[in-house]
Amino acid sequence: MTSVKTISLGDLTLKTDADGLLPAVIQDDQTGDVLMVGYMNAETLRMTIAEGRTVFWSRSRQEVWRKGESSGNVQRVKSIAIDCDNDTLLIRVDQTGPACHTGQHSCFYTEIQGD
Repeated sequence: MTSVKTISLGDLTLKTDADGLLPAVIQDDQTGDVLMVGYMNAETLRMTIAEGRTVFWSRSRQEVWRKGESSGNVQRVKSIAIDCDNDTLLIRVDQTGPACHTGQHSCFYTEIQGD
């Protein structure tokens, strides 16, 4: 059985995975396009709220990273919502430049074709 941890945020208790991470779906506030999915822990969620721009936890590098820190493709937070199970964030942003590190507008640009 997977261990669930929590993040307390005001009156909310958010459920994370065993590593203390919460998936964050990033959506373009103007178009509604889903741009990317990142992961946040308690620290990066609080930083995102305080700074007004997305800050994530890199699972591969095991470090904090701010979207656009090296590329300049910053995501300015417009709103943050939590799903009905309190275990996934939806963050609406104003995106500067492409969201994907490949240069694509969205990380979801490859479609899977059925048989």
